[in-house]
Amino acid sequence: MSHIDPRRRIPRTDDLLGLPAVEAARERLSGRVISELVRQVQEQARRGELHPDEVEPALLAAVAARTATTLRPVLNATGVVVHTNLGRAPLSGAAVEALLAASGYVDVELDLATGTRSRRGAGVRAALLAACPAAEDALVVNNGAAALVLATTALAAASPGTAPMGPGKEVVVSRGELVEIGAGFRLPDLIESTGATLREVGTTNRTHLRDYEAVVGPNTACILKVHPSNFRVDGFTSAVPLRELSALAAERGTTLVADLGSGLLAPDPLLPEEPDVATALASGADVVIASGDKLLGGPQAGLLLGTSAMISRLATHPLARAVRADKLTLAALEATLNGGEPPVARALHATSAQLRRRTDRLAAALAVPVVEHDGRVGGGGAPGVPLPGWALKLPAALAHTLRTGDPAVLPRVHDGSCLVDLRCVPEQDDDLVLRAIRQATAKLRGPGRALVAGTEEIAGRTA
Repeated sequence: MSHIDPRRRIPRTDDLLGLPAVEAARERLSGRVISELVRQVQEQARRGELHPDEVEPALLAAVAARTATTLRPVLNATGVVVHTNLGRAPLSGAAVEALLAASGYVDVELDLATGTRSRRGAGVRAALLAACPAAEDALVVNNGAAALVLATTALAAASPGTAPMGPGKEVVVSRGELVEIGAGFRLPDLIESTGATLREVGTTNRTHLRDYEAVVGPNTACILKVHPSNFRVDGFTSAVPLRELSALAAERGTTLVADLGSGLLAPDPLLPEEPDVATALASGADVVIASGDKLLGGPQAGLLLGTSAMISRLATHPLARAVRADKLTLAALEATLNGGEPPVARALHATSAQLRRRTDRLAAALAVPVVEHDGRVGGGGAPGVPLPGWALKLPAALAHTLRTGDPAVLPRVHDGSCLVDLRCVPEQDDDLVLRAIRQATAKLRGPGRALVAGTEEIAGRTA
C-alpha cells in the first residue's frame, strides 16, 4: 500500500476563504490580510508544525485574534503621566466620542445654515479662547515643532504672506535654550530649515538683557524664548524674563515668541515652575506655542495663541496649509477643552492617599509589598519634580511577561524590582492589572513552583 503524503490533506485556499467566520471577518479585515493568514497556517502545516486537521481551527483563531492595526492598548504602570513612548496623553471620554463623531462627514469647513464654506476649526478656536482669555486669537497645527517652524518661517518673511528671505533675517535665542527635542531633532536645525538665520546670545548657563540688546535690530525676525524641557540647569544661572524681553521687542519693533512646550494653559500650583500660556501672554509675548498632547491632555497638536495681528499673519502664510490639523485632531482637541477632566489632569493630581488605598487593595490580593514611589510628569514637563505615590514591588522577572501579556502592562524596572504604579491606570482598570499580574506569575512560576527573583518570592505570601 503506497504512502500518502499528509500534506495533500491540507485544506484548499478557496475552501478556507469560504468558511463563514472568515467571510464575516471581511467586515473588519482586508482581503489581503485574510489571504496572508490563510497562507501562514497552510505553511505551518506544510512544515509539519500543524496537522492538516488543525489548519481550519488555527485559521479561525488567527482571524479572530487579528486586528486591523498593530498598535496595542497598554496599561501605563510606570507612574510617568505624559509618556512619549506610549503616545503621550490618553484622551478623555469626551475626546474619544468626538473622534468617533468626526470619523464620518462633519461640518469642518461648512456653515450648514447658509450652505457656504466656513472657517476651519472655528469651534476649537472658540474653545481655546474661552479657556485662555488672555489670547486674542488662536491657531491649531499638527504638532508643536510645526508650530515653531510656521512661526519662524512667517516672521522671517519680508512681509506677511511672502516667502522667507533666506539668510539675513535673524531669530534671536539664548544659547541656554537651544534644546534637542524628541527623536534627535534639534531646535537650531528646525529654525535654520526655515531659511532664517539663528542668532545666539549669552552662554549656556547665563544670558542677560544686554546680550539681547546688543543684537536685536531691523534685521531681527523675532526674539524666541524657549522653555527648556527634560532637563534643569541649576546653580550659577541667569535668564531674562518674558516681561523684559517684551519691552525690548516693543522698543525695537520686533516680535516676541515664547515656546512653552508643555501645553499648560493656566498656572498649576502643583507645578509652580512650569510656564503657562496665560502668564506668558500677560507678560507680553506676541505669540505663545504649546503642545496639545502634553499637560493639556488632548491629541497631538501645535497650539499658537497670541495677538490677532500675529495669529492672522501666521494663519495666512502658505506653510499654514501644509501643517494644518485634520478634522479628528480638531474634534478631539475641542472636546478636551470643553469636556470633563482629562486623564492627564486626573493622574497628575491623584493624591498619595488615593493611590495608597488602590495599591493596598491589590497588594493584599497578591500578598506582595508596597513601596513608596515617585511618579513623574513626563513629556519634558516639570523635569525633576516628583509626584509622590506608591507601587507594588514584584520580582523583575515579571516585567517582560507583563509587557507582552493581555492586557499589556508596562511597569518600571528599578533596583532589581518590577514596580507597578497605579497613578496612570484608570481606577476601573485596577482589576485588569491584578489579573495580568496573576497571569504573569502563573506563567513564570509553573505548576507547583514558587517564582523566585533574588531574595523575593511570589507564592501567595509577602516577599
